Amino acid sequence: MKRLFAFLLAVMLVCTMFAGCGNAKGGKGDGYEIALITDKGNIDDKSFNQGSWEGVVAFAEENKITHKYYKPEEASDAGYLAAIDLAVEGGAKVVVTPGFLFEVPIFEAQTRYPDVKFILLDGAPHNSDYSVFETKENVASIMYSEEESGYLAGYAAVKDGMTKLGFMGGMAVPAVRAFGYGYLQGAEDAAKELGLADGSVSVIYHYTGNFEENDTNKATAKTMYQQGTEVIFACGGAVGKSVMAAASEAGKKVIGVDVDQRYDSETVITSATKGLKASVYQVLEAIYKTNKWSDYAGKTTYFSAANNGVGLPTEVIGDPNGNAFDRFDKFTKEEYDAIFAKLVDGSVDPIREIDIADPDGNATAEELVNGLKLQKVTVTVR
Repeated sequence: MKRLFAFLLAVMLVCTMFAGCGNAKGGKGDGYEIALITDKGNIDDKSFNQGSWEGVVAFAEENKITHKYYKPEEASDAGYLAAIDLAVEGGAKVVVTPGFLFEVPIFEAQTRYPDVKFILLDGAPHNSDYSVFETKENVASIMYSEEESGYLAGYAAVKDGMTKLGFMGGMAVPAVRAFGYGYLQGAEDAAKELGLADGSVSVIYHYTGNFEENDTNKATAKTMYQQGTEVIFACGGAVGKSVMAAASEAGKKVIGVDVDQRYDSETVITSATKGLKASVYQVLEAIYKTNKWSDYAGKTTYFSAANNGVGLPTEVIGDPNGNAFDRFDKFTKEEYDAIFAKLVDGSVDPIREIDIADPDGNATAEELVNGLKLQKVTVTVR
């Protein structure tokens, strides 16, 4: 009896270690066919994990496919790989991994599990020292044109009459940098269209070094608002919660990121979104319904304005008559449609990367101004 009790207790501990237990959905069967592994955040993070999971749920429930998410025991390459192992052992034939933190684990998993299809969002597989990049035929590397989404956010803010902007990114990884660079360029072009003088738009530009909700990030946002910043583009997962809290106390505004965050706070006027749900759904459809996995397999595919992969929200969930632009003072849906069309046809093509001396990706104000050819916009780096 004692041995039986010990065995049952061990099983319960394993289940607790990996938060996937109890988070499964779908029909009866021996396992769960589609799995999602969360990154550092939770499944309800109002950001990358949640948007990706919504894509899994939408497709799987529509097609009656079993599905489940797993939260790793620790946020490390080993922890992520262990969660992938658990998912495959649990019957996963398709594994969705949201974010660049999975690049190294997928590099190993793609060889370990050649019969499993992996959908890696916002990253490309490589080894730990970046000396080898390889995307095998069982991996779809999905990227997003964040510079376009960020561009729309900066453009909208200045068109709405704001000239004192802020940017709070998480870590200076490629996706976050692209959001920020686009934001500055959108503000620049809007200022030109409005005929504003050189230097009339100021931006405080800051990387927090993390993707966390914490008192330090809230204090940073509070200081920026006290210095006159009207709106902060909160581009760092849970960092946004800290910014929203500061904005609420200061009576200021926030631009969300990745998914539509207007439902999280009245301070959020719009969000620079990625089509996380749509892209996951589309790749799953290619696997299960259209037999077009080869369109994504073994390569990197960018989702951009041209294929509705990025943008600002244009609908209010649950309200067919809602106005997604109702938190702006001046900027309208018509103005948005016009600038979005220019991204689609390529007449506006924001810069995604610039030369930076710092190997960690932290640009100086001079590098931002010169690299992005800014005249109307001045930048202060914190």
